[in-house]
Amino acid sequence: MKAGATPIVPVLLSGGTGTRLWPVSRANHPKQFIDLLGSETLFQAAVRRFSHAMFSPPLVLTQTEYSATARTQLLALGVRNARLLLEPSARNTAPAILAAALHLDQTMSNSLMVVAPSDHLIGDPAVFRDCIRAAIPAAEAGQLVTFGVRPTGPETGFGYLELERPFEHGEFAPMPLRKFVEKPSMERAQAMVNAGTYLWNAGIFLFTTKSIIRAFQDHTPEMLPLVQDALDTSLEEGDGLTLGADAWSGLPSISVDYAVMEHTANLCVVPFSGAWSDLGNWDAVRQASAFTPEDDVSTGGRATAIDCEATLLRSNPDGPQLVGIGLKDIIAVATPDAVLVAHKSRAQDVGKAALALGTGATHPGQANDRQANAWGWVDSLSRGAGYRVNYMHVEPGHRISLPASPLQTKHWTVVSGTARLTLDTVIRCLRENQSVHIPPGVVPQLENTGQIPLALIETQTGNVSGPADIAYAESRPIGNVN
Repeated sequence: MKAGATPIVPVLLSGGTGTRLWPVSRANHPKQFIDLLGSETLFQAAVRRFSHAMFSPPLVLTQTEYSATARTQLLALGVRNARLLLEPSARNTAPAILAAALHLDQTMSNSLMVVAPSDHLIGDPAVFRDCIRAAIPAAEAGQLVTFGVRPTGPETGFGYLELERPFEHGEFAPMPLRKFVEKPSMERAQAMVNAGTYLWNAGIFLFTTKSIIRAFQDHTPEMLPLVQDALDTSLEEGDGLTLGADAWSGLPSISVDYAVMEHTANLCVVPFSGAWSDLGNWDAVRQASAFTPEDDVSTGGRATAIDCEATLLRSNPDGPQLVGIGLKDIIAVATPDAVLVAHKSRAQDVGKAALALGTGATHPGQANDRQANAWGWVDSLSRGAGYRVNYMHVEPGHRISLPASPLQTKHWTVVSGTARLTLDTVIRCLRENQSVHIPPGVVPQLENTGQIPLALIETQTGNVSGPADIAYAESRPIGNVN
């Protein structure tokens, strides 16, 4: 960027469900918000990637149900100036990108915006930023710039970008794009890699707000009034803007490639030769993990591999001990409520498991036993007829007000930390190994006034057949903690 130029706005797409990484990724806690490879989630890695002087604070596009998780993970990074644009329901990338462009154009007229998925792995952020710098003149001139990744081999799980001419390794100059190519067969993918004129479609774009709005006007004009109506009827709360549900529900679920990019003439591509992966399935995770080159084995959590080859074994820290002996080309992933075993050649089909298990909001195909909130999370440990047992984790400096349960009794035991509890008008302080009985009809208010997370075991008895009332907890910061 030139000195004094306006920073680029990163628009992070964070609404996907990542079904091909089931059973770890679920609809209620999807891939982008999970630590798959290291000490931070993919979403946090994406935020960090754009924490550079050439970028302004990010605009995070996600669904309303993920807002608490996104805010918590942003705060964990110390990022307090991000904005959230919240979708009432999933409508794929075209409506989301148009909403971001219209919103930004109202507040930062004709600003540059870089649109990127928040669940991808980019191994060299500095080289990636060099690519973006090289694309700025074309974007400022009205081009829609997409970024393509140099193939390292034939892949059938990616779309491709066909160039007008071969490209050189490390070349950053924007190039004419001949056409988009759908996911190919293995034979066709190998031919395209050999040709040297194809890139993987990374789904990353750079353009001005007015350029992309004009493209929607030219190719899908029917979307504009609905998206504008969703913005006009949105609700603003703090750092977030929730789009109007009525208008949003009338929009089609369509990708930006189908809606705009495959039809526009003012499109160019910048090649990226650095390490990249969409981490779209468990075999991609295996390849991106730190494994020993001789045996090509990846393990994570409570997993052990003995004499295995080209295999991924992963078990959550709270999952069962997973041991593989003499395995080859196998993916085995365990969580407390599910185990996946598949041949790595079928990694693209794992999403079928989530579909086969059902689509209900509480079904194992869609939900796991963790419920994330702005103040922490709740793990469901056990439940049955007339009882439920939860583990509650409350971050320092948060106050939770729960609704009264007229037919339910609760018992809270502090495992670690310090709790300030208000039951109607009675205030108590609880420390480790201390408990409290909450009778039916009482409104409990819980505060973590300490410097460390507060951990409690909650036992509920009585009418526990409905959703856990913790889902309806109201939370707000209590200011500086002692």
